[in-house]
Amino acid sequence: MKLKKFEGNPILSPNPENDWENLVVCNPGVYYDNGKFYMLYRAAGDDEEHVIRFGLAISDDGYHFERVSDEPVLGPSDEGPDMGCIEDARIIKLDDYYYVTYAFRPFPPGQYWKFRHDEVLTSDHGPHAPHFIKKNMANSALAMTKDFKNWIKLGRITDSNLDDRDVILFPEKINGKYAMLHRPKEWVGESYSLDKPAVWIRFSDDMLLWKEPSTMLIAGINGGWEEKVGGSTPPLKTDRGWLVLYHGVENGGLGYYRVGAVMLDLEDPTKIIGRTKDYIMEPEFDYEIEGYYKGCVFPTGNMIIDDTLYVYYGGADKYIGLATCNVNELIEFTLSKEQNS
Repeated sequence: MKLKKFEGNPILSPNPENDWENLVVCNPGVYYDNGKFYMLYRAAGDDEEHVIRFGLAISDDGYHFERVSDEPVLGPSDEGPDMGCIEDARIIKLDDYYYVTYAFRPFPPGQYWKFRHDEVLTSDHGPHAPHFIKKNMANSALAMTKDFKNWIKLGRITDSNLDDRDVILFPEKINGKYAMLHRPKEWVGESYSLDKPAVWIRFSDDMLLWKEPSTMLIAGINGGWEEKVGGSTPPLKTDRGWLVLYHGVENGGLGYYRVGAVMLDLEDPTKIIGRTKDYIMEPEFDYEIEGYYKGCVFPTGNMIIDDTLYVYYGGADKYIGLATCNVNELIEFTLSKEQNS
């Protein structure tokens, strides 16, 4: 089974009229509420430092989006740990507030596609500078808003000495606790029984304080399309379990980013009850291959409306695409004996 890509993709592209989004528009958080689709997208202009911000677009049908402003709706702070960039929003809603997790850095990363993989700009701040500053490390933070225009930044929710991105909250409490997916890059080696970073799950009584032990949830599989993995979209509650999309990267071959799915137990999401052996989406078209990462589909937003799953993704670190499927067919596929043998 494969997700069906919208023939009108990309649904959002860099805007040459705005210098803050004339180079990159990708990796959107999307939420459907009261008949409207809200898209909080990652944007960057053609500046050497590569400062990254959020823009906002809205839609009535989920396919055709219009920008709401010529200005970003959220950006790095003038002073503080997120001075460099904010990126890759994931959105949930609790009561009247949208809660948005996002990655950030203390300094802009630079045009990273010109460096070796996983390298960013750094500078010398002396021998006593914290690891976070020395490495220009990516951490994750939380913000809240009622309208995607007026924001409360709540600050860091991951450890400052870990490169911990792809942080995603569950959209409701589970057994009285908040739940988070995260992917700390440094949790590898003999003590973790992992040779590559994995997706972990942890719980908390407070969305800003995550100190309970994490449980390893999704590990990569050597020799295939998902040797290195990370979380992608917010979990979606269904009557069969929590549906979660994740991304996988092959080490050899083309190095493509592809997409898989897991189903987690509703009452105990540390238990995987189904996982796709085969990927459900891969780079195929120019807007997914010819960009700043050549060969990448990276979902960051998804919603179920009626029986349709809408999946919003970054293409090649430059564009935004949409793919859909019948959600019941995807659930059956993810739980099937064939995929879990």
